[in-house]
Amino acid sequence: MTFVRNDSKVFHFCRSKCHRNFKMKRNPRKVAWTKAYRRAHGKDLTEDSTFEFERRRNRPEKYNRVTVQKSVQAMKKVLDIRKARADRHWDNRMAGKKKSDTAEARKVLENEIHLVKAPPAQLAEDPEGYMEKLKVKVAAPQSMESMEE
Repeated sequence: MTFVRNDSKVFHFCRSKCHRNFKMKRNPRKVAWTKAYRRAHGKDLTEDSTFEFERRRNRPEKYNRVTVQKSVQAMKKVLDIRKARADRHWDNRMAGKKKSDTAEARKVLENEIHLVKAPPAQLAEDPEGYMEKLKVKVAAPQSMESMEE
């Protein structure tokens, strides 16, 4: 059902129920069963294009066999391009990771060598270096006057 108002505004109604409610000047945002109500009150997803596809899905359509074949081939090509771009992106992101992982592992090993080698073996290898690692820097004790301030 279509209704054209004097100002040339066109209204399309899906069923007579909608048309009757329009004639009674009911606000569709306040009538609970309408799409406008559901969108206004956050009941439906307002911008989901999959609903449009579902609505059109059951209509018969004529296809050109050549066009469909070309479309399928193009979709495969697009998927290959996307995969190649994703792989390239991953490779670029991970390019320096192996080097940094190795450097970080070496640093952790140097700092915590006492967990790997026994202290007497370290002392025998490098007596000066072992003692340097055992030294701990302590800040000078603060006087009571500076703590109170």
